[in-house]
Amino acid sequence: MRIVRHLLGAAIAAAVISSPVMAEELTGTLKKIKDQGSITLGHRDSSIPFSYLAGKPEPVGYSHDIQVAVVEHLKKELNAPDLKTRYNLVTSQTRIPLVQNGTVDLECGSTTNNVERQQQVAFSVGIFEVGTRLLTKVKDGQPAFKDFPDLAGKNVVTTAGTTSERLLKAMNADKQMKMNVISAKDHGEAFNMLESGRAVAFMMDDALLAGEMAKAKKPADWVITGTPQSYEIYGCMVRKDDPAFKKAVDDAIVALYKSGEINKIYDKWFQQPVPPKGLNLQFPMSDELKELIKNPTDKAADEKKQS
Repeated sequence: MRIVRHLLGAAIAAAVISSPVMAEELTGTLKKIKDQGSITLGHRDSSIPFSYLAGKPEPVGYSHDIQVAVVEHLKKELNAPDLKTRYNLVTSQTRIPLVQNGTVDLECGSTTNNVERQQQVAFSVGIFEVGTRLLTKVKDGQPAFKDFPDLAGKNVVTTAGTTSERLLKAMNADKQMKMNVISAKDHGEAFNMLESGRAVAFMMDDALLAGEMAKAKKPADWVITGTPQSYEIYGCMVRKDDPAFKKAVDDAIVALYKSGEINKIYDKWFQQPVPPKGLNLQFPMSDELKELIKNPTDKAADEKKQS
């Protein structure tokens, strides 16, 4: 009997050690995921190459691959190898409310971690860093509009519900530039307006602009230009006041960084042809992103960097 009790105790101890999250009683999102046997991931439809649809129901992209790594981590942490993944489409306007109300458990796309949004949701460690710039036509070998001051009195498009929209409207008011700021429903619509001539420039995160430029009929006709108006860090969104789930997400992402797997994911989406038509962004990893991967943080982008 003593031997049986000893073996039973050892088995229980091994189970606890092998499943760190299960060592304590589950709460919040982890409990919800475990009880339901599924996790719901928020995704975008046109944030190339971060999170988008490419002819199939399931999303693809750099941020989506990070989400998949988080799910695999959770399967082990929760001892739930059969955990199902469900997808929920989000937009710039709906992504925060859908995380807040529990419809979406985790959203990894192209969402900037800033102080304002931290009042509504929590963010993982950073997964990308960008600068907000302009996409415009090439004219005589030069950008048709080189920088933001050149846009006075012009039609300029951005995407509704983004930090670029907020920055552009504030600039327009503060500097009395008399721009006609057009807020498109998504990045694809914004680029269509630019390509069709309804706007002379498209303001957005430089990596997203590279994605839109790559899918243009003639990519060489376009150029990314302008002084960055902010440097922004993307993070994965989770609900506020759920530290256990946030830690599990952070642990999964940091493990991805430490293993070096993140470099393969980056190369796949930013320096190789990507679906649906073999687009190639040819967008080398920035020094800022290399530093973020080396020293992960969940802090909002440095407000002092914003102009």
